[in-house]
Amino acid sequence: MKLFRYQSDTGPQIAVESPEGRFRLVGAPFESFGSWLSLPDPLAAVTTAMRTARKPVAETVTPLAPLDTQEVWAAGVTYERSKVARMEESESGGSFYDKVYDADRPEIFFKATPRRVVAPGQPVRIRRDSTWNVPEPEMTLVVSSSGRIVGVTIGNDMSSRSIEGENPLYLPQAKTYDGCASLGPAVLLLDETVNLRTLPIHLRITRSGTTVFESETSTARMKRTPEELVGFLFREASFPDGAFLMTGTGIVPPDDFTLASGDSISITIDGIGTLTNPVA
Repeated sequence: MKLFRYQSDTGPQIAVESPEGRFRLVGAPFESFGSWLSLPDPLAAVTTAMRTARKPVAETVTPLAPLDTQEVWAAGVTYERSKVARMEESESGGSFYDKVYDADRPEIFFKATPRRVVAPGQPVRIRRDSTWNVPEPEMTLVVSSSGRIVGVTIGNDMSSRSIEGENPLYLPQAKTYDGCASLGPAVLLLDETVNLRTLPIHLRITRSGTTVFESETSTARMKRTPEELVGFLFREASFPDGAFLMTGTGIVPPDDFTLASGDSISITIDGIGTLTNPVA
């Protein structure tokens, strides 16, 4: 099953997509992602709500990003490909990335407030003061207030590589700005059939209808486990409404590639769907 958000005449709504169809849950003990992720057992709450009254949802609704009050965090250098790319782009701190890849403590940083996350189909942005910009397709963990991974979605962690490469201390400017991320199109709820360590991830970038970059990887190539990353995120921080954690990228376009306005970015993860955004 999957959870998704959409815009209705009365405001944002949460709905379930299952083999039986798409339904808005009527009388569920949650009306937002914040109230859902704050429950003691979010997954059981969805299962129970599916047995109560429900209303069909049309296929043509306007999708929203699957978050409302949650912070978005990110982990870096979790794939060897990311480590190599960060070392190559860095003008002064390449060895830092090599050390962080092998260290006990992972790199975890703040990525975005909900206001800076765009919905599926809406434009992500590249910074005006950056000359080298790429998307970073990432499995994104949906974590409850108690630190339990209850779902997974697709994340696009937009990155300004020219800024990040100047100095590692510029990472917040390279990563956090208006339109710097997208999430969606839905949250795949975890059950015994979902293996977070074997999910294939595919990235395709088109320009004027022509594919200019395409690649794929798998979460099997992640050096760290999802549970390890969440454990560090929750060590000294509380998230009453839950949190989203991007888990790093294993796909990095070549150094001579940069996004341009009008490009289209599509990221696919099996079981979740495809997240597509134009570039503003």
